[in-house]
Order: sequence, then structure tokens, then C-alpha cells
Amino acid sequence: MKYIRRFQREHDLEIDGTVGKYTLRKMRDVFGFKTPQQMGHFLGQVSHETGHFKYGSENLNYSAKQLLVTFSKYFNRESALRYANKPEDIANKVYANRLGNGNSASGDGWKYRGRGAIQLTGKTNYMQFAKFINDREILSNPAIVEKLYYWDVAIWFFDKRGIWEHTEKVNKKNVIAVTKLVNGGLNGLKNRYRLSRHYYGLAKKI
Repeated sequence: MKYIRRFQREHDLEIDGTVGKYTLRKMRDVFGFKTPQQMGHFLGQVSHETGHFKYGSENLNYSAKQLLVTFSKYFNRESALRYANKPEDIANKVYANRLGNGNSASGDGWKYRGRGAIQLTGKTNYMQFAKFINDREILSNPAIVEKLYYWDVAIWFFDKRGIWEHTEKVNKKNVIAVTKLVNGGLNGLKNRYRLSRHYYGLAKKI
């Protein structure tokens, strides 16, 4: 709950790391949520994506076995052993020549790796977010996305992808639609549904 504590500290709330009534009320006001359904979907998805608000940047410290499962397109057994537990090298390989990044030698893959509550990944997305938030320092110092704009990135992502249109109800159909837009597939659907229902239930009580 690292980033819940940070939010509480920034908004003069009790720093207990739990998503309680006062924290939810402040989130509603700060982020402009219009309904408990919106809050349920948003917090459910973000909680799943970040290991319950613990992570702010992409962990690319993969073992050889994990590389072959997660990035099978980019690694065979031999190369996986060579790249294992080298997160910077892994990022520069798997994110090279896409998402606006240069080749593997450019270092863009590591520089513009995923950051934020719903991870901003790739130079093109960093450029678009920097323009939206009006902070060009993001391009030269992308680490500030995690430090200053952890939540803003996720709100921007929901806006940009039109995800709010699918948040009128917190049922399986809508959670599937939201998950596809957030994840690109249905990874972790059962947990995303459970968390979305959980936070929706809390939001209804504030």
C-alpha cells in the first residue's frame, strides 16, 4: 500500500495505508470520480496492476524461465540464459524499435519502461503524456512520472482509451470490457473482477 500512504501524506490524511472512507472521499474529489462504479473499476484495475498499490515502475528482473514465458517472442533458451536477471538489457531488447523507441543500443527501452499506476511505456506515450500534463521534463527525466504523476497517468489512460464508457455497472461484462482496454487481453480477470467489486462496495458507502 505504498502509494496509498503517499496519497494520504500528500492530502493530510491519516497515514495507515488502507483505502478507507476518508481516503476514498479525497480520491473522489481529487480525481473527479462521478460514480461509485467509476471508482470501483478504476481502483480494482489499478490495485491489480500494481500489486495492491505497491509498485510504481516495471519490474524487468526476469529469470531465464520467466523470460521464456513472458517474452517468448524475443528469447530462445540460449538468449534467455544470457539476459536473465539483467533488467536494463531486457528492457532495451524487448522495447526496441517500437512504441517510439530507438534500437536496443539507444537505451530507450530502459529509459521509457513502464511507470505509474497503469504503466506508461514507450517514448511516444511519454511524449503524449508530457504534452497533456504540460511538463516537458518528463522526456529527459522520465522517472518523475512515478514520483509526481503516479495517479495522473492512470486517469489519463482511462480518458485516452475511453474506458469510462464501460464503467456504468460493475458486472462481469463491464469488467471484461475494461480489462481488455487496460491489459490488452484478459490476464488476471478473476482477480480484477473481485477487486473491482470490492472497491465498488466501499465506494457506495461514502
